[in-house]
Amino acid sequence: METSELRSLLHQGLAIPAHPLALNAQRRLDERRQRALTRYYLAAGVGGLAVGVHTTQFAIRDPRIGLFKPVLSLAAEEMDRSGGGPLVRIAGICGQTPQAVAEAALVHDLGYHAGLLSLGAMSQAGEEELICHCRAVAEVVPVVGFYLQPSVGGRVLPYSFWRRFAEIENVVAIKMAPFNRYQTLDVIRAVMDAGREDIALYTGNDDNIVADLTTPFRLGGRERRIVGGLLGHWSVWTRQAVELLKRCQREPACPELLALGTEVTDSNAAFFDAANGFHGCIAGLHEVLRRQGLLEGLWCLDENEGLSAGQMQEIDRVYAAYPHLHDDAFVGANRDHWLAG
Repeated sequence: METSELRSLLHQGLAIPAHPLALNAQRRLDERRQRALTRYYLAAGVGGLAVGVHTTQFAIRDPRIGLFKPVLSLAAEEMDRSGGGPLVRIAGICGQTPQAVAEAALVHDLGYHAGLLSLGAMSQAGEEELICHCRAVAEVVPVVGFYLQPSVGGRVLPYSFWRRFAEIENVVAIKMAPFNRYQTLDVIRAVMDAGREDIALYTGNDDNIVADLTTPFRLGGRERRIVGGLLGHWSVWTRQAVELLKRCQREPACPELLALGTEVTDSNAAFFDAANGFHGCIAGLHEVLRRQGLLEGLWCLDENEGLSAGQMQEIDRVYAAYPHLHDDAFVGANRDHWLAG
C-alpha cells in the first residue's frame, strides 16, 4: 500500500482494535483461537488491526517467549485471506533505537503498513534523543505516534515534543491515549500548529471514546476532529464498536451520544480495572472474550497479571446494565465457524 493510500484510508476514520493474545493453560500461543480472534474482528467490519501492541502484551518480544513475529504473521495471513476491502495493518514497535529500527524492518517485511511507536522504553531520553529515535524509525516504515498513559508504561510527552514530532514527514497518524484532556489537547494543538492536515488524529483514550469522536476541537480559530479510534477497548464488543463509530461520524451532535458515551466509559472502567490502577486491564478484556467463547481462559504471559479483587463483579455489572453495547449474539452465531477456520 502506498503511503498516500494509507493516509487516505486513515483520514476516512477507521475502527482499529488492538489485538489481544490467545494463550492456553500452559501460557503458550493458542494458534486456533488467535486466528479466530482476527476473524472475529474482520467479520465485525473493522477498518484495520493493531497487532503487537500493549493489548497484545509487550512481553511477546522477550527472546525466551519469541512470539512477536509469529503473532504478527498469523494476523497478516488472516487479513490476506479476508477477501474484503483494504485493511490498514499496524504493528506495535517499541524498545531502544536499535530494537525499534529492527522491529520496523520486520513489520515492513511482513506487509504491515505502519508502526505504532511506543516510547515507553525511552523513559530517560531527552527530547532531542526522542525525536532522533522517531526519525530513525520513520525512515523504515510510516509511523503512527503513540501517547501511552504512564500508568501502563508510557511517559509524559510535552507539547514541544509533539510539535517537533509532527514535522517528521513519514508520520501518518497519532494515537492519543494519555487518558488526560490537557495532554490530548497538547497533541492536537501541536499537529495544528505544524500545519499537518495529512496526519490523522485517532483516539486511544478508552475512558473518553465518544466525546473524542464527536468533539470539534477549535483552537485559535482553527478546527480539527479525531476521525477514528485505535483502542484496546474495541478488542471486545467489536461489532457494536464499529457501529458506534459510524454513528459518531454520522450524527456527532446527537444529544443521546452523550449518555451513550458515559455507558461506554463505565464499561471500560470495569474491563480496564480503573479502580486498581489498570492492573487487570488485559485480563479484563480476556474475560469478556472468554465469556463469548473466543478465548479459553484469562492467561497472560506474566502469571502475576490477572483480574483484581472485585473486577469480575464489575464486569458482571456492566454486562447486565448495558446489553445494547455487547455483541454476544453476533459472536454466538459465528464463533464455531471462526474457530474451525
